[in-house]
Amino acid sequence: MAKILKTLLRRIAERMSPRQAAPTPPPAPAPRPRAGTRPPGRPGAPARHVPTHERGRHIEYAPNLDGDADPGEIVWTWVPFEDDPAQGKDRPVLVVGRSGRTVLGLMLSSKDRRDGEHNWFALGAGGWDHDSRPSWIRLDRVLEVHQDAVRREGAVLDRARFDEVAARLRQEYGWR
Repeated sequence: MAKILKTLLRRIAERMSPRQAAPTPPPAPAPRPRAGTRPPGRPGAPARHVPTHERGRHIEYAPNLDGDADPGEIVWTWVPFEDDPAQGKDRPVLVVGRSGRTVLGLMLSSKDRRDGEHNWFALGAGGWDHDSRPSWIRLDRVLEVHQDAVRREGAVLDRARFDEVAARLRQEYGWR
């Protein structure tokens, strides 16, 4: 994120002539991609689904709103559909770990049909959804996302709910 801001500021400075009194405004944020389409120019490899038990690791709560995706934060990224990885949609993801430049996350869904399904955890509503809809987290598939593919931080999940998710990952999927 810092690298992007630095590049943007350098480009703005290069465009300013000595006669200009004020800098030109930064470009408007890119529109959200339509469901089913991959946003252009997304850096890094696309997100990859991995069975949770294969990615079992130590989990700890460590949110830090510093522009990087940290465990306990809900971030937005493009997530491929499991049945057709060439398509997908922008969605919120709970960060549960990192491995170098790879963010490990669990995708969220606001589809109420997930309620009571075995591999889904009822999370409730939060600041990641502008309509305050309840959300569910898919526990059985970890997303591996390159850190540069994370679009933005959406919210920090409170410690109590994060601990409930962590407990399920430990009990059912071998995480520590």
